[in-house]
Amino acid sequence: MCEHTAIRVPKVLRHNWVEERAVLAIDSADTWAKIQKYGHRGILTVDQNSKMESVTTQRAYFAPPKGPGVRLKGVRKVLKEKEIAEMISEKLEADSREPPPKTDFCSTTKRDFGVEGFVPAIPLPKKSHDYTKDQAVTFWSENYKKIHGVTNIRTPTAPFNKWAKFSTPISERLEEVSGHGCE
Repeated sequence: MCEHTAIRVPKVLRHNWVEERAVLAIDSADTWAKIQKYGHRGILTVDQNSKMESVTTQRAYFAPPKGPGVRLKGVRKVLKEKEIAEMISEKLEADSREPPPKTDFCSTTKRDFGVEGFVPAIPLPKKSHDYTKDQAVTFWSENYKKIHGVTNIRTPTAPFNKWAKFSTPISERLEEVSGHGCE
């Protein structure tokens, strides 16, 4: 590591001794803090008053593409686009000038079910019902005539009760229908 009398040089990074030797003659003019902030003067150019280039290598070699230099849209199309844009902006301005519609704070229940003059009343039963003995009213009990694959129904009030006739032998069933036995 090189020690200089006027400047305290910090430890040299490993394998950085080549740079230290290259800038040793230049280091004597400035303080270490100034070197860290501005870098070594005189390494890139010997002319200290020269100005830096304003164009970087990236910008010089990778410039954005330039246009073809001729009109890409016809005059009629440009005018038509401008006319459509004006029409749309006028329509939007007209819509924004209209006052907003009055807000209806009526609830759905009040609007749909609050009919004037309606008096709610519980209908009286037409006959007495015993919930322990009566069959429950369901979708299937109401539509038993439309169901396919259901065996013959003996009583419409209880269409899904147990019925063993479908498993009775045909010979016994024929006796019931004809009223006399097979001979």
